[in-house]
Amino acid sequence: MSKLSSLPEQRKPAKESSLESERFVLDSYALLAFLEGESGGAEVERLVRQASARRCELLMSVVNLGEVLYITERERGLHKVHEVLARVDELPIRIVDADRDHVLAAAHIKAIWPVAYADCFAAALAKLEGATVVTGDPEFRKLEALVPIVWLKATD
Repeated sequence: MSKLSSLPEQRKPAKESSLESERFVLDSYALLAFLEGESGGAEVERLVRQASARRCELLMSVVNLGEVLYITERERGLHKVHEVLARVDELPIRIVDADRDHVLAAAHIKAIWPVAYADCFAAALAKLEGATVVTGDPEFRKLEALVPIVWLKATD
């Protein structure tokens, strides 16, 4: 049975969130901030340490991983993609394939909220897994009523 029906039809505030939650979904912004040492990367690094110590779980949609990889290839070349993928494979992040429920939930979000399709996969994964999105992407402001979000700081 599809979990599509579990998504809210109306916009109502999602619960407040913090780095004390148990499950987190990293979007491409968060992973790139961590990998590139950009603003917010220190907060993601803290989550990676917590996940290594089994104090939280980190998840990422395979679609968002693909987004990280195409951005990396476009900006730094294919050789860097292989390095990034090897590094990601060593991290305590569960990469979640986009199964039917995930795709249906992402499509439903895209139909209602004007956000990038890849962002819908991060939000859908958070919704399906009862997790909090970790991002600094302002596009997610449109989804604050749908999923809890931990906002990465603009500057370290």
